[in-house]
Amino acid sequence: MATRKTTKPKPARCPDCDGRGETAETVRVGARKGRATDDRQAALCLTCLGTGEAQADEE
Repeated sequence: MATRKTTKPKPARCPDCDGRGETAETVRVGARKGRATDDRQAALCLTCLGTGEAQADEE
């Protein structure tokens, strides 16, 4: 009897970054008020820490 090889299901994508691992943040300039500009910069997604995978609920 042959056994079937089962594949692991793909991990769920991170809901905050859509599985990319980075998000876009607004660039702010100025020391006191931090005026927002029209520019954006890439930032590491803090929810998945750049992996792009949703965190598994461990209990």
